[in-house]
Amino acid sequence: MRYAPPGLCVNDFALLRDEDGTYAVLHLQGPWTREFDHLRMETSFGRATSTDLVGWQPQGTAFGVGLPGRFDQQAVWTMHPFRHGDGTAMFYTGVSGLTAGGWPLQSVGLAYSDRTDGTGWRRHGTGPVVEADPRWYRTGEQMGWRDPFVVRDDESDGWVMAVCASDAALPVEVGGCVAWATSDDLEHWTVRPPLVSPGDVDELECPVLERLDDGSWLLLGSIGATRGFESWTAPTLRGPWTRRGPLGPTGAYAPRIIAAPDGSRVVLHTTPRRVGLTDTGERCRGMLAQPKLLVTPPDSAPRLEWWPGLDAWLGEETDQPTQHAAGDVGVSGPVEITLRTRTPDGGDRALSVGCDGKNLWVTGPEGTRLDETVLTGPAARLRVLTVGEYVEVYADDVFALTTLCYSGHATRWTATTEGREHTVPVRPLRLPDPHRDDASAVWAGPSTNEDVGRL
Repeated sequence: MRYAPPGLCVNDFALLRDEDGTYAVLHLQGPWTREFDHLRMETSFGRATSTDLVGWQPQGTAFGVGLPGRFDQQAVWTMHPFRHGDGTAMFYTGVSGLTAGGWPLQSVGLAYSDRTDGTGWRRHGTGPVVEADPRWYRTGEQMGWRDPFVVRDDESDGWVMAVCASDAALPVEVGGCVAWATSDDLEHWTVRPPLVSPGDVDELECPVLERLDDGSWLLLGSIGATRGFESWTAPTLRGPWTRRGPLGPTGAYAPRIIAAPDGSRVVLHTTPRRVGLTDTGERCRGMLAQPKLLVTPPDSAPRLEWWPGLDAWLGEETDQPTQHAAGDVGVSGPVEITLRTRTPDGGDRALSVGCDGKNLWVTGPEGTRLDETVLTGPAARLRVLTVGEYVEVYADDVFALTTLCYSGHATRWTATTEGREHTVPVRPLRLPDPHRDDASAVWAGPSTNEDVGRL
């Protein structure tokens, strides 16, 4: 839960599932630094494995930049591996260098493996297999041609690729779009006009295409400006695509969809951290968060809910201070839930969740508003999850808000309604690697060793 390899951060990622049920994640990786240079540091894909999508074991680097002079000599970015024949195919973003104005030159390459575990890659040729077509997409300065995602075409025996691009017909600040291309053999592609071009998005990153049970399609896209992701639906790949609005709150980014061990369809995403692990640090690349259940009603917008697979990681209810925990609170009027206090023995709130039915917010020390949202309807129950500095709030089981807070000490959770305070029972969360102490470990809070042992 909240995975990153030792000493590194995680950015965009992709998921595979082997025949024995083992999951593998391939992810962009780089060191923890105050100034993150994605051209010099995102030069390889890390790999980790899991049996349950929660506890991940690092397996080292699986793929890296190409030889000097090739299209991927500078950096390798977001990838999409998938089963192909008896092995695996992987499309990925290659960066060859910079434009005169300092913009990354991007294209999409292809690699194959005889294995199905995310290892053993060999490149297809020395150049990209598909590049931005200037008839429809910006090339050179301010270009985008990255984050490929490939699925079977629903109108032929071929393939369809979705790509993050910049619509040349729109100003760059609102030109973020999902481009698409078609192929009969994965190696020769025909670029088409934009699949989705909202006209109000700067970057529409990490597109994901998912065919639903009724044969219709779901598209997820991460929005650069808001640092969240939205959804679109369509009866066929060629549309028409209907915008369904945000699917995850700000802070959840770069989603991927996969079948969980229980057969349900879940979404995993990245979540940021802050430089220096302090509340005043700038947001930076972070970790892989735990799964959310993807719900796709036929008559309403998709949503993310609490995934029951997480329950196996929760202990018995307690009213004792717990640094990592989940708790439920009924909402019958305005409520303020205290999660941490400024000192170990109590005192002022350092972290709390508030809700007046429809407005939901999280506050830090001295009442500083960390994040807030307006719910689609009044909530009857809140579920709060804390994993180190990371906080998630679910309203009637729907993922509604997430934030970061590095302040305060663990305390008994209490809920205050109309001036009356009561204790909130919580279920302690078991961490997959509770003894990690590297730069990517889950933040344990400003506790003493004695306090950590008690928690």
